[in-house]
Amino acid sequence: MSFSDKVIYQIYPKSFLDTTGNGIGDLRGIIQKLDYLKELGIDMLWLNPFYPSPQRDNGYDISDYTAINPDFGTMADFEELVYQAKQRGIELMLDMVLNHVSIEHEWFQKALAGDADYQDFFILRDEPTDWVSKFGGSAWAPFGDTGKYYLHLYDVTQADLNWRNPKVRQALYDVVNFWQDKGVNGFRFDVINVIGKDAKLRNHAANDGKPEYTDKPITHDYLRELNEKTFGKNPSAITVGEMSSTTIENCVLYTRSDRHELTMTFNFHHLKVDYENGHKWTLQRFDFAKLRQLFHDWGEQMSQAGGWNALFWNNHDQPRALNRFIDVQHFRVKGATMLAASIHLSRGTPYIYMGEEIGMLDPNFDTITDYVDVESKNAYQMLLKHGKSASEALTIIKAKSRDNSRIPMAWDNSANGGFTTGTPWLKAGYYESINVAKDKDGEIFKFYQMLIRLRKEMPIVSEGNYHAVYRDDANIYAFEREWHGQRMLVLNNFTNHIANYEPLATYKDATLLVNNDVSFTDGQLQPYQSVALIIGGI
Repeated sequence: MSFSDKVIYQIYPKSFLDTTGNGIGDLRGIIQKLDYLKELGIDMLWLNPFYPSPQRDNGYDISDYTAINPDFGTMADFEELVYQAKQRGIELMLDMVLNHVSIEHEWFQKALAGDADYQDFFILRDEPTDWVSKFGGSAWAPFGDTGKYYLHLYDVTQADLNWRNPKVRQALYDVVNFWQDKGVNGFRFDVINVIGKDAKLRNHAANDGKPEYTDKPITHDYLRELNEKTFGKNPSAITVGEMSSTTIENCVLYTRSDRHELTMTFNFHHLKVDYENGHKWTLQRFDFAKLRQLFHDWGEQMSQAGGWNALFWNNHDQPRALNRFIDVQHFRVKGATMLAASIHLSRGTPYIYMGEEIGMLDPNFDTITDYVDVESKNAYQMLLKHGKSASEALTIIKAKSRDNSRIPMAWDNSANGGFTTGTPWLKAGYYESINVAKDKDGEIFKFYQMLIRLRKEMPIVSEGNYHAVYRDDANIYAFEREWHGQRMLVLNNFTNHIANYEPLATYKDATLLVNNDVSFTDGQLQPYQSVALIIGGI
């Protein structure tokens, strides 16, 4: 597969590097750091939205799909970024938010003004359903003074588009083609599995109404049409769908090559294993047994059925995985390399989120006023309403806020980590002790370089199938890859203590391919040790 040896690096542009001193990262900042990214070895940059937006949801509330928010630069800056990246063998992946637009978008404003054609661009009803917005409260809001309500599965300022209207679909396909014409070869489709709403919307009190709009069969029809009308004409295109509350069965269908929908899918089940009773805004140690089982289920079933996973620990919507899964006080570096090996040696396309390659951590903010994210602020008020004290509520926000991953990239130990000469839009954190200048020649960065190189050099890493091993071990997540008679065993200790296991006779004379520790004794893993053993030649 042309994409299986690729590694994708995610940049949250607002927080990467500010070259103007306005406190907001920009496109020229990304251009400035392309050599750093080339040195890391990645193939493609996924950029979060940089389009004009009121910024109610950090750019996912788009008011113009085919322009650049002046905070980030100009279209000329973007065109130079595409050119300079390609010169270094790096392609661009853009975030396509096609489920909803900002209510400031021209389409919604025309609809509000009474244009019937544009009113059919949105999902308007006389009677709202009982669906709950993913940001809290009703998923419906009054549509001006018409007596009707518009659907917003996310923030009240993000109106869901009516994909049942062919004019909407064509307008969105035009957006994708606009950016393809600019030289973009990658597209990440935001919450794309919720675009398929039925003509008749029904109440569904259970699970906030999600079964009524998630993974509906018509979504596959829409994605095939999107493929046909846009990126399907480009043999080098790479696409990924962000899938909300999805299933393995649907992700096989979304990604199987003969179905002509998407290249791969993101799912988030493994990042909910520290949710108490499924609720995000809680404090609970992660459930390793559940995490291990999810990885095995998705790894094996997607492998057997020909689907393809996007593999990741971190992104702009998640706290740092190091804080969630590792004893960072004692094992930050070892834990970072173990987490990296556990997905980079697996079957699927690995994503690196900015700062992950140097082991960046969640910040330790002092007060709720340090947070910017609308979801976090809403959750804080909700926690107070449900009886939590201010300190208890803040402790939960510290652990779960999306702002944890959105803090400025730490380039050096100067003010604000070298991110800006001005006041950053969001406070920086830990840059004095963890930054690129200090850590680029360190263990974590070099380990990522090695893993990326192995994926390019060894088909067993990029193409091999997936089999669960030590399926019920309480400490170790292990799997086997196989490719044309070659076999590789990957062992990852997810604990801060020594983990013993029964060695496999098959690997008695294996070659040690990867080891994030100083030594290795078969049958025993040191805290957070990760090893890969290979047989059948290198």
